[in-house]
Amino acid sequence: MSTSPDIRIDVSAATPVYRQIVDQIRTRAVEGALRPGDALPSVRRLAIDLGIHFNTVAEAYRALAEEGWIDVAHGKAARVRNRSTPPAPEAAEVEDFRQRLRHLIAEMRAQGLSPGRISRELLTLAEGLKR
Repeated sequence: MSTSPDIRIDVSAATPVYRQIVDQIRTRAVEGALRPGDALPSVRRLAIDLGIHFNTVAEAYRALAEEGWIDVAHGKAARVRNRSTPPAPEAAEVEDFRQRLRHLIAEMRAQGLSPGRISRELLTLAEGLKR
């Protein structure tokens, strides 16, 4: 039985649809909503559910497999892989993360989100990481 990853896509977004799928499945795996061994919906099933072309889903599954998040084999369900915890990042990677986060916060401020709301969202996400 496959696990529905509850994916939402925005075809008008600047981010390509296949990348939206990749990002959401990866996030659910990191958060534990998708566990190692969980089967994902078939390419065709997810494409039908999302109302997109099956090649878009296939591209997302290939990218996830290349990143080491899922195992795919012809004729078998794509399954979430068991991933070991990677080593701690280097200082430069942490700084890169900090800069990307600052840019995202600035983007959200530019779209009208208040500093208090951004702070609450970040705190909620941080609490979720502690689980």
